[in-house]
Amino acid sequence: MAFECQESIEDLKNLTKFSESSDFSSNPATEHSEASGLALDCNTKKCSISNFCGSKQLPPNDVFPNVRRSITDLPQALISENFICLDPKELGIVSCVSSTLHNIASEHHVWKEFYCQRWGLPIASAPLGAGFLDEKSWKELFVEREFRSKIFLGRYNIDVLYGHTEAVRTVFLLASAKLIFTAGYDSVVRMWDMEEGLSIASSRTLGCTIRAIAADTKLLVAGGTDGFIHCWKAVESLQHLFDLKKVVKQNTEFRLWEHEGPITSLALDLTRIYSGSWDLTVRVWDRSLLKCIQVLQHGDWVWGLVPHDTTVVSTSGSDVFVWETHSGTLLNVIHNARVGNTYALARSRTGDFLFTGGEDGAIHMFEIISESEEPSVVQVATWIPHSGAVYSLAFEFPWLVSASSDGKLALIDVRKLLRATRRSFGKRVSRNKETDRKNVEPPQILLNGFGCNLFSVCIGANRIVCGGEEGVVRVWNFSEALEIEQRVRALRGICLEKRMRRRRLQLEMNCNGQTDQCSVAAKKNPVNGDRNGVWHSKRSISSKVKT
Repeated sequence: MAFECQESIEDLKNLTKFSESSDFSSNPATEHSEASGLALDCNTKKCSISNFCGSKQLPPNDVFPNVRRSITDLPQALISENFICLDPKELGIVSCVSSTLHNIASEHHVWKEFYCQRWGLPIASAPLGAGFLDEKSWKELFVEREFRSKIFLGRYNIDVLYGHTEAVRTVFLLASAKLIFTAGYDSVVRMWDMEEGLSIASSRTLGCTIRAIAADTKLLVAGGTDGFIHCWKAVESLQHLFDLKKVVKQNTEFRLWEHEGPITSLALDLTRIYSGSWDLTVRVWDRSLLKCIQVLQHGDWVWGLVPHDTTVVSTSGSDVFVWETHSGTLLNVIHNARVGNTYALARSRTGDFLFTGGEDGAIHMFEIISESEEPSVVQVATWIPHSGAVYSLAFEFPWLVSASSDGKLALIDVRKLLRATRRSFGKRVSRNKETDRKNVEPPQILLNGFGCNLFSVCIGANRIVCGGEEGVVRVWNFSEALEIEQRVRALRGICLEKRMRRRRLQLEMNCNGQTDQCSVAAKKNPVNGDRNGVWHSKRSISSKVKT
């Protein structure tokens, strides 16, 4: 009940008359206690009782303390429905209120949505059917992955992969299979072991520069400057999926021809292959039929593309296009997204946020708002971390990593810009420009000192992979930072446990009284008691010697 300054005795009398005429009954003792409590509060606060008496409704619980309700009295289904409106941080805070809310919040299905929206389905480290997801709840998986996302601020090791004879134009990290694919001016696609950093296999010379690679556990595709897409199907009997050396006699290698210019970008989803080219087109291919089913015409060279669900975003010249893939409809265009060409493009897993980089060295962040049939695009933030052109971008929540012609890699944490709203489970951002300006932070890490012209970068599995003009592939391994952070976390837990134990001991000593404190301390820690006794005896002996 809201109280304000000043209180009149007439309002108190009106409340008494109302309580007598209402349907509910109460004993005189209770009424007396309530009236006295209100009389005490009248000295400092005022209640809007006159409005309450005119409405002829039951008074709230704070007027009648004997009728108290809490959120835990609601049905669990209703509480669970309300939890959908919270973001991960708020849901974690609510779970600490009581054991009932903790059980409901910990087992809530929204944790799976939180996880998949940020990182997709988890990669099972155990064999299929081993019960990987049954061992941990979605909340535990989310907390663990959120913890791992902080390691890119820690210590790292750099592995250098040698094998290419010329500049490396493209790299791709397939974290689910722990494989790295690289290609470049030497016309060879190489496959590396992510853990060991060793070369597994290399393809034959494909006859032209390879500027783009994409892969999943079923298909590997590489795009050449001659306009073809070279494909390898996965072989189940092979440990490393793809037969680049033609060890197996199966026909797993083929090409797709239709582009009339160099292919600059490739992407895969479950049913389609997407390819962008300097022939001013983006082509959509059916994976099962191996045929082109859609051609998206542009007005300039296509530099990058990123698909999501039924849409694909592409960059052509200095513009950014948003397409609907089924009908080939152009949904939106960001004209003059930057000064010069837009070379690099990245997209969040939910598809709501775009990141562009290009000739002017700036990185722009956009939000796609799909509240109507024609989605609108709003610019959210801008960074200028490089002195040269940005050639490549990669995103894994919450880190955006960029590679530039100045020989530097920049890591930007965009967590503060992804502000939650009740309707979109943490996908929307605030459109308050002043707030966004405060939330925009400079890059947290700049990795530099490795020559110039870094052409491609990829992030995932605690690693950052980059290739450039030097002809080598560098892998920044942050696994050591994860191990160090885990040890620090364990030590913090031990220190907290010791602190709580000392606190309980102190409480026991205070409860037993001043006379029993020494005996309790001696029982809990006999070593300290003996040590103190020896010290006093030595002190007495030394004093006797002095006398």
